[in-house]
Formats: sequence, structure tokens, C-alpha cells
Amino acid sequence: MITLRINRLPVSVEDGTTLLEAASFLGFPIPTLCHMDGLSSYGACRLCVVEIGEGPEAKLVSSCTYPAEEGLKVRTASSRVLRARKMILELLLASCPQSKTIQDLAAAHGVRQQRFKQEYEDCILCGLCVRMCQEQMMAKAIGFRNRGEKRSIGTPFDIKSDVCRLCGACMYVCPACQLRCTYNEPEKAICGGCENLTPSCIDKERFDDMMCYMDPCVACEIEKE
Repeated sequence: MITLRINRLPVSVEDGTTLLEAASFLGFPIPTLCHMDGLSSYGACRLCVVEIGEGPEAKLVSSCTYPAEEGLKVRTASSRVLRARKMILELLLASCPQSKTIQDLAAAHGVRQQRFKQEYEDCILCGLCVRMCQEQMMAKAIGFRNRGEKRSIGTPFDIKSDVCRLCGACMYVCPACQLRCTYNEPEKAICGGCENLTPSCIDKERFDDMMCYMDPCVACEIEKE
């Protein structure tokens, strides 16, 4: 067993457990987009970042791929983590502004504006469809192609796959293929339907780490009124 501390609480987990699984065991919420139970961890969206270590050596890592280590100190909702998640959500909105899944995540995590140019790309390269096709449907009909800015998902050589059963599983898990939001103007990039205040405990004059993990946070709900 491995013993570590998450948000100051000790937890013992089996070797090979990821930080996301350990935090979920304690009930600490960590948002995810490219992670799904039953599929291998990929760490593409980086939305599940947490802060490990202390002082100048502290760093951000993706909790869905980082294994638990003996004596590791983890913070799932420090001010640094929350800033990183908001930035990631803004970038995801710029890539896929009409995804209702991303819209809701952005609104729930306090993103109030879209500062980046919208590219109107549908695919955010989260890899959910590729892993679903390979690991659950056992088809391997689609996969990643090329690298860098030319990276995309499709069939080899853009030829219709002989092993695709048209099951629709890839569309079912795709954040871009799910419910769509009709707004695509920058000033309307976040619908605000699930508006939530930034945790009131995250304040330079108070604490650097979130002090409450209730959903919804009682203090936030009081301030909202």
C-alpha cells in the first residue's frame, strides 16, 4: 500500500493507483474531459491537473495519468490549479465553441469570457473516440494521424474502414458530437447556464488552497445571494 496526502488528508491506496482515483476515493471533485471509466488514461485535455510537491518545486501534473507515490503531497484545488483549469477551458472553448459539454464545464468553473480567437474546429483531439473504438468495440477502425498541428483522427489513408460496424460509439463519447450550443460569438462563448461563483475561500488574503469541497459550496451560495 502507498500512503500519500491529498488536501492534507492521508489516504492509503494500492500500487498503480492514479492520483485521480485516489482523490475520487476521498470524494474530492476533479473535472475531466478525456477520461472515462473503462478506457485507458490518455491525459490529453489536461483538465484534471493537480499540484504536487511544495514550495518552488511544486508542479502541475495530470491526475489521470500520474501514479500515487509514497509521501506525495497533492492539492486538487489550489489557486494555481484553478487558474490552470480556467485557462485550459478557455483554450478548449476556442477550439470547439459550440460543445455544450465544454460550455457547461466552463460555466461551472467560473470562466466568464473567451479571450482567444475561435477556430471553429470540431475535434479537440481528446482521443475518447479512438480508445472507445479500440478498447471497447474491438474494431480499431479509427486512429490518430500525423503530428503537431496536422494531427487529426480518421481512418488510415482516408479510406472507408472495412472493420467499422457503424455502431456510433465514437459519436456517443465525443464532446464535440454531443449536445451543441447555438452561440458561437466570442461575447457569448460561455452560456452561463450553470453559472457558479469562484470559491470564496480562494483569496490572496485568506488561503491559497480551497478550504471547502461541498458541491455546491455553502459559502459560495451565500455570496451568490
